[in-house]
Amino acid sequence: MSYHFSDRWFYHPSREQCGHPDEHGLKFESVRFTSGPHKLHGWFFPARGRAAGTVVHCHGNAGNITGHFEYVAWMPPWGWNVLCFDYRGFGQSEGRPSRTGTIEDVAAAINYARTREEVDTKTLLVLGQSLGGAVGIVAAAQRSDLAGIAVEGAFSAYQAAARYICGRSIVLWPAIPFISLGLVPSGSDPIDFVARIAPTPTLFITGTADRVCDPRQTVALHAAASAPKSLWVIEGGSHVSALAEDGEEGRKRLDSFFRNCLRNSEATKPDS
Repeated sequence: MSYHFSDRWFYHPSREQCGHPDEHGLKFESVRFTSGPHKLHGWFFPARGRAAGTVVHCHGNAGNITGHFEYVAWMPPWGWNVLCFDYRGFGQSEGRPSRTGTIEDVAAAINYARTREEVDTKTLLVLGQSLGGAVGIVAAAQRSDLAGIAVEGAFSAYQAAARYICGRSIVLWPAIPFISLGLVPSGSDPIDFVARIAPTPTLFITGTADRVCDPRQTVALHAAASAPKSLWVIEGGSHVSALAEDGEEGRKRLDSFFRNCLRNSEATKPDS
C-alpha cells in the first residue's frame, strides 16, 4: 500500500543548516551510505577516550540532524560513539520521506555503523525520539544484533498519532472521523512490532505534559512489549524533554540504561 499522501502529515523535512558540531567542541566525520536507491547523509561522532559502545540516533519528524544532534551532543564526552543521520529527503539525504522508507533508513544506518572499524558490533544501541522512536521500534524488531534500544515520545500507531494531533486543534477536528476511514492508513505501526524486540532490552520514556505525542501511547507500547523492558514517565515533562539542555537526570538515566544493556547483554533480564 502507498502511504504517500498521509505521510505528508508526519514528515516535515528541512535542508536548512541550524547548529554545527564545532559549536559543541565535538569531533565528527561527515558520512554517506546507501538506503535502497538513495544516498543518506550523517555525522559520526567518535567517543572521547575508549568507547563504551555505539549509539545510532533516530531523530524526530522535522528539520534535520543539524538541529537534532544537540540532543546527543553530550554522549561522545561520556564515552559513546554516536551516529546521527537524516532520513531520505531530510538535510543532505536524497529522496523523499515515506513511512516504509524511514524504517529502511534506520536499518541502513545500523548496517552502516556495523561496517566502521572503530565500532564493536556487539555494543550497538539505538536511541529514537518522537517519530524516530516509532520507526526505530519497527526496525529493531526485525533484527537481533542490538544490545539495547531507548525510545522517547514515541507514538503507538499512525492513526492514533493523527487523532491526538487533530484533537488538540479546533481547525483539525473535522478530520478526525476520516482518519480511520483511509485518510491515514494503518500499517508499520510500532504497537504491532514492539513485542518482537525481546530479548533486546527496551527503555520507554514519556512526559505527562507531551502535547505532540499522547503519553498514553508510549505507555501502551511499554505494556505491549515483552521483557526485558522499562518505563520512565516524567511528571510534567514535555515532548522529548528528557535529553534537553537541562536534562541532566535524563542523560544519567540513559547512560546507565545503555551501560547496563552492555553489561548484561548475554543474560536474561527481568521486567522492570
